[in-house]
Parts: sequence; structure tokens; C-alpha cells
Amino acid sequence: MSRFVSAFARFSPFLISFGVTCTFFINLCAWIFQCGCRSLWAGADIACNVQAAHGHHCPWCIRGYLGEAIVLALMCAPQFAVAAFTRWNWTTRTMAALAMFPAGGSVIALIYGAMDLYWRP
Repeated sequence: MSRFVSAFARFSPFLISFGVTCTFFINLCAWIFQCGCRSLWAGADIACNVQAAHGHHCPWCIRGYLGEAIVLALMCAPQFAVAAFTRWNWTTRTMAALAMFPAGGSVIALIYGAMDLYWRP
């Protein structure tokens, strides 16, 4: 039983940050790309510019479910690293893992946006 408690204490900061990331992933997409995506409970990608025939298309949404899963995995990797491999206390690891979501997601979005020339005129 104590191994289970120890493992839970080690990985719960990641599980918390993973839950937040999964819930608000599309909100970060909408904020950075201004693509029309909405919260999961408000229509998700129904109004995303990826649905339009012309114009710029959201660099995350255009890649489909597999592409979005890759983006999500790229965002969660630093969260897992902070939660599992640091020796900080539980609260610090949890806060650092949560901070990795917008920080890492922003960097990944900038890379994807640059690769797709999303912000070109």
C-alpha cells in the first residue's frame, strides 16, 4: 500500500496538470491562433478557421486528431519531467507542472505557426 501512495504522490502533480491541459488545450489554441476554437463545452472546433474553404488554417486543428495528439504529447512531456524527475515538494512540482502548460504550449504554438506561416499577411 505504501508503494501505491508513494507512486501517487510522485505522479499526482502530472495527473493534475494533464487534466488541466486536456481540458483547456483548445482554449490555448483559440487564444494563440485566434482561430475561432471555443471551449470543449461550447462547441470546440466548430467555428475554427480550419472549417473555412479559404484563408489561414489553424496549425493545430489542420493536422487532425493525430496531429493534435502529438501537440498534446509535446506539451505534456515537460509536465511529466517536472513532476517525475525533480526533488521539489509536492506543491512546487504541481505548480511547475501547471505552469508548463501555457509556457510549453506557447512555444509549441509559435513553432507550428512559424512552420505553417500562419501569421503572414
